[in-house]
Amino acid sequence: MGARGCLLVLPDLSPWRDSRDFRTLWTAGLITTFGSFLTFVALPLQVKELTGSAAAVGALGAVELVPLIVFGLYGGALADAFDRRRLILGSEAALGAVALVLLLNTLLPQPMVWPLYAAAALSSALVGVQRPALDAILPRIVAHAQLSAAAALNSLRWQVGGVAGPALAGILIAYAGLETAYAIDLATFVLSLLMTLRLAPSPPAHDAAKPSLRGIWEGARYAWCRKDLLGTYAVDVVAMLFAFPIALFPFLADELDAPWSLGLMYAALPFGSMLVSATSGWSSRVHRHGLAVLLAAAGWGAAMTVAGVVRNVWLVLLFLVVSGACDMVSGLFRSTMWNQTVPDELRGRLAGIELLSFSAGPQLGQVRSGSVASLTSVRTSVWSGGLVCVAGVALLAAALPKLLAYDARTSEHARAVREARQGAAEAEEQA
Repeated sequence: MGARGCLLVLPDLSPWRDSRDFRTLWTAGLITTFGSFLTFVALPLQVKELTGSAAAVGALGAVELVPLIVFGLYGGALADAFDRRRLILGSEAALGAVALVLLLNTLLPQPMVWPLYAAAALSSALVGVQRPALDAILPRIVAHAQLSAAAALNSLRWQVGGVAGPALAGILIAYAGLETAYAIDLATFVLSLLMTLRLAPSPPAHDAAKPSLRGIWEGARYAWCRKDLLGTYAVDVVAMLFAFPIALFPFLADELDAPWSLGLMYAALPFGSMLVSATSGWSSRVHRHGLAVLLAAAGWGAAMTVAGVVRNVWLVLLFLVVSGACDMVSGLFRSTMWNQTVPDELRGRLAGIELLSFSAGPQLGQVRSGSVASLTSVRTSVWSGGLVCVAGVALLAAALPKLLAYDARTSEHARAVREARQGAAEAEEQA
């Protein structure tokens, strides 16, 4: 492969080279993501061990849903009204405190179940506050032309933690216990918090309004008027609602007579995503982002269908990897559409809505998969959800022609944001 071919494959590192704040957030995020994925495996496994119920594990998604909706929307309004750096720091410290509670509960002679659900709900609320601030700060610290590359690099960071965290979690829990996983998660929050202190302040616009229901409604109205953006939300919700059976992995591993594969199952999805991110140099040459989102979401559902049908554990893992790759393609171009077309004064609120689209779906998906499995079987829940996902994406493609036709080269919204950033840069130079 020549130099040009390598550039088409290797990720674009320009945001890392050009922005100190991006490097800081990326590194801190890698550290805390690694620890969070340890808990991501440990928490449902602990619920399974204490209750023995697939429905109880799936109920974690239900417990997380309401705080995510409330604080996701309100967190978006906060991100437009307050310093985004302070919101990131405060929520990171609070998430570390939740990890401490999980550790202390696990050290009890008889760990209790209710603190696990309380911790899941509180973590969901804190993510609802933090994620919009993280998303909204990105276009301020990265050049407009580098937003696709930044989205790919951020996803790569998440995926490295998502692969290493679950894989290590299975070994840690088996040989050192759940408490070790929670302790490491706590340590990663402390390290991440210390690094994030280096971020430059990111104050709101001088005329930013205080958080209010009216402000939240303004963001929702903008999203509703943008049918292309609305389509990205709808596609993601459908894909996650029907084809996100992650709550069933502990039971699927047992059914395949491969309990050793649990950590690999959790790691397979982010590993597939990582493969795409690590070869994402081609992504900046794609302009039909809506079409890419639809095709990738359909691929996600199809791969999940096969994963639910095959009975060889290695084939299951293979198609979970394929699912993760499709999810990454969809997420990459959804993120690019949002970052390139949403005005800065609405980024926080739109990030809050976006948070609901990619987080509420998985929470509901856990409830759906657990409920269907309890009524039918684990494998039926997996493959039937995948089929419904493919059908749902096809219906959305027919119902939302603006999403299908979206082209970054001709979008009036992308052009307006690009011109606004150029004007702001010129004003700073003149000042």
